[in-house]
Amino acid sequence: MNWKQKLTSRKWWNSLIGFITPLVLGFGISEELWVKVIGMIMAGVSLAAFIIGEAICDASDNHRGRDDE
Repeated sequence: MNWKQKLTSRKWWNSLIGFITPLVLGFGISEELWVKVIGMIMAGVSLAAFIIGEAICDASDNHRGRDDE
């Protein structure tokens, strides 16, 4: 499984949220806790997307022989 491709896939994140949402609603978790959980997930996703994006750009620049910042 190509994790880099999975973590940058909108389909993956939508399916994950589509799986988690009914579970949270079914267990009766409070709205306050649900908002905190979603906030933490989105913070992690944003960080992962930034790191992967920068790694892809760096790899592309190094592959072409450019290493200037």
